[in-house]
Amino acid sequence: MQERKPRRVALDLRGLIGTNDIFRLSGAMKRDPAVDLWLTDGPVELRSIAHKWFVQMRQCGDDVQELMHDGCPVACVEGAPFGYVNSFTNHINVGFFYGAMLRDPAGLLVGGGKRMRHVKLSPGSKLNTPALSDLIAAAYVDIKLRLRDESNAHLNAQE
Repeated sequence: MQERKPRRVALDLRGLIGTNDIFRLSGAMKRDPAVDLWLTDGPVELRSIAHKWFVQMRQCGDDVQELMHDGCPVACVEGAPFGYVNSFTNHINVGFFYGAMLRDPAGLLVGGGKRMRHVKLSPGSKLNTPALSDLIAAAYVDIKLRLRDESNAHLNAQE
């Protein structure tokens, strides 16, 4: 008689992670010297664009912290990232960790990830500055709401 192999069950690990879990990074601080170094290093034209938009992320609130993650500056609240800037050969990305959930009436966001989206900026290209400012503000408000909801969920679970 032939021995039967045990039936394999496909395991979707993504299904084990709550859909509302907030991605967290450790080591965020009010002002990270490594971020300042990154923002002042490299091609002036590109880094000045990155600097402008990262400063706006910093100014969203007194609770904004920062760190370097995957080689680029990231803005966080309570270790939960909401935005980043990254430099490439000919452009800068201003990115959002939950960008797929943000309202984007100007259609600036690009990318096909489940959550992340970015705005691609090139020197000399035309930009809807108010719309990008609104996206940064919305990303900050969004992460604050996610943190509040997470906190409320934990409180309700303890009752």
